[in-house]
Amino acid sequence: MNRKIILIISIILTFVIVLSGCRPNNGNSDDLQGKLEEKDRKIAELEDEIEELKSQLNDSDRVTSDALLSKTVEIVNSIKDKDFEKLSTFVHPSKGLRFSPYDNIDTETGKVFSVEEVGDLEDNDQVYMWGHYDGTGDPIELNFNDYYERFIYDADFANPQVIGNDVAVSYGNAIDNTKEVYPNSHFIELHFKGLDPKYEGMDWRSLKLVFEQDNGKWYLVAIVHGEWTI
Repeated sequence: MNRKIILIISIILTFVIVLSGCRPNNGNSDDLQGKLEEKDRKIAELEDEIEELKSQLNDSDRVTSDALLSKTVEIVNSIKDKDFEKLSTFVHPSKGLRFSPYDNIDTETGKVFSVEEVGDLEDNDQVYMWGHYDGTGDPIELNFNDYYERFIYDADFANPQVIGNDVAVSYGNAIDNTKEVYPNSHFIELHFKGLDPKYEGMDWRSLKLVFEQDNGKWYLVAIVHGEWTI
């Protein structure tokens, strides 16, 4: 989106510069008419170029969205099946995979695992400190399987009620800082508006898959869990 804005603004600025050269002067009227016609031609070309760039960039965004949605289906199914070896094939080769229990990503406490470590998660019994529980502030000290049950697949995210494509669909008291931590990312959010009607939506859940590019290919860099926080 930033690239699109920069390109269009650049063309518009050129458009303005062209217009600024259209002021009348005291020269020959035929010469002035010729200059005005030349300016009109350049303006028409710039307008066509703006439309072409818009079309190309929109197509690029659509291709990216389609590719990430396709990856998301495979990723969420591998998470559901606890097929972490398959999940590891989607993980960013240098940044690894970060797990965040809440929408506000804590870069100091959030655990990051390498591609190889993700592949071995099912057999990993080590207890980690993943962050702090909302409300109490107590440390979240769990092995991976317990963290998985509480902060990854605590709803059937393979069949979500709502899908957000680079648009947040869940809102709570926690500040969503995904775009601050990963400014060049795209994300897919899998969301349930509520799990039990008696809680009137207070028990909503989300699982956000965050992607970044490496050498032109999109990789998973974070799995962010979302729920109502105090």
